[in-house]
Amino acid sequence: MSSSAKNLSTYDENNIPDANGMSIGVVVSEWNHQITHALYEACLQTLEKHGVQSDDIHSAQVPGAFELPAGAKMLASSAKLDAVICLGCVIKGETNHNEYINQAVATGLCNLSIVSGKPFIFGVLTPNNEAQAQDRAGGQHGNKGVEAAVTAIRMVHLKKQLTKAEGKIGF
Repeated sequence: MSSSAKNLSTYDENNIPDANGMSIGVVVSEWNHQITHALYEACLQTLEKHGVQSDDIHSAQVPGAFELPAGAKMLASSAKLDAVICLGCVIKGETNHNEYINQAVATGLCNLSIVSGKPFIFGVLTPNNEAQAQDRAGGQHGNKGVEAAVTAIRMVHLKKQLTKAEGKIGF
């Protein structure tokens, strides 16, 4: 089923681990403010809904999506966090700037995850136009902020499960 036919933020709440005790960072881009802050609000609500205490949510704002990896690294260095969620929106427009920005952000967050061993979540919308962005920031396709929060909780839970595992193999 294509994404145009469903709400992408629908999930089984019973399959989400309890997030009580998790410390989560959220970095949000100022660019496309109405979209990114709708993502941010949904992200915060979802984290708290699943048990993250408001005192355990650390937020930072950066000018644009390109600055998300640097802001995420700074935030992760300033507090003991289990995961960092990065929220932004890069609308395609008339040039290919979106491809360069999106690739740089994805690569930066991937590298941070690998080097640090902590999840750095890519919650960046990459729509062709503002209508598509709105559809994914609380519109007909749900809210990517919800998805980013759920992803962070699940990844922190996975890390905790694997850290407790006896007889590690592989790396």
